[in-house]
Amino acid sequence: MNYLAHLHIAASTNTSFSGNFLGDFVKGNPDGQFPTNIVQGIRLHRYVDSFTDKHPQVLAAKLLFPKVLRRYAPIALDMFWDHFLARHWTTFHHLTLAEFCQLAEQKIVSETQVKDVILPERFERINGWVWKDKWLESYQKIENIEYALKRMATRSERMAPLAETGKVLRENYADLSVVFFALYEDVLKASQEFIEVKR
Repeated sequence: MNYLAHLHIAASTNTSFSGNFLGDFVKGNPDGQFPTNIVQGIRLHRYVDSFTDKHPQVLAAKLLFPKVLRRYAPIALDMFWDHFLARHWTTFHHLTLAEFCQLAEQKIVSETQVKDVILPERFERINGWVWKDKWLESYQKIENIEYALKRMATRSERMAPLAETGKVLRENYADLSVVFFALYEDVLKASQEFIEVKR
């Protein structure tokens, strides 16, 4: 799951928006680095990533990618799940996507403007870009997912093959769409169960 899904999961589980967003930017044990509510969100984010990576539907979806691109499939699939969530947003939330993004931005600001909270520099950069450039709303179009993957591919020579994964998403769009609905239902259920155990 990518940024939009993690924020939606935060809303559906009534957990920290900033914690669920921070999951990709915080290494090691978050205890002591952040308030308890943010730590809980980070741990939920990590649980969701682990649950998704091991899900049978995702393991099968990876096989749709040519062997040479398979190691990059998790990144491409995470972007695709956000695309499909954005495209079918009204199925999952009562607010419009634009309204939800405004809410998420406000929640993150209020949760992180707390004394002694030091945010990772990379998170602060990405967080600013996400809202300023309306990344999450742009995910509704598959063309923007392909563009984002190509941009990520320019970060290093090792990541260059990622640029080819957008084509695989397009070619398998119908099959991956079916996977998304089954997968995301399981993810939401597992997330709720995780939080109920932790509370």
